[in-house]
Amino acid sequence: MKLHELAPAAGSKKVRTRVGRGLGSGLGKTSGRGHKGQNSRSGGGVRTGFEGGQMPLYRRLPKRGFFNVFGSEYAEVNVETLNRFEDGSTVDPVALIEAGVLKNVHDGVRILGNGEITKKLTVIANGFTKSAEVKITAAGGKVEVI
Repeated sequence: MKLHELAPAAGSKKVRTRVGRGLGSGLGKTSGRGHKGQNSRSGGGVRTGFEGGQMPLYRRLPKRGFFNVFGSEYAEVNVETLNRFEDGSTVDPVALIEAGVLKNVHDGVRILGNGEITKKLTVIANGFTKSAEVKITAAGGKVEVI
């Protein structure tokens, strides 16, 4: 095999269609856009969700609820999940991410009191429920609020 004999596999390269290059190309003159109309013009077409002037679906449906733009979203971790850590270790948001418990901390970490804890841990988080705090201290651990 020589350098000039190299070629890509058959069908692996597709030639780009060049529109508006003469009648003989099959896509000349109107370039596949048809005659007149909104979509034939440059910059033509309608926005996403446009229904030809009919009241669009997103405006016909009733709106429900409220989203507080100033609200905080906490990553929640149950007490029973903390049993995977070594006895006597310190558990903080970084340790939770490294252990694969959390993917994202959001605005902070909050420990919830679901389940039981058997290990003696120092838990550092942004918030604790009362039951979580009681369970961690009862197991001989410590609670620290960031």
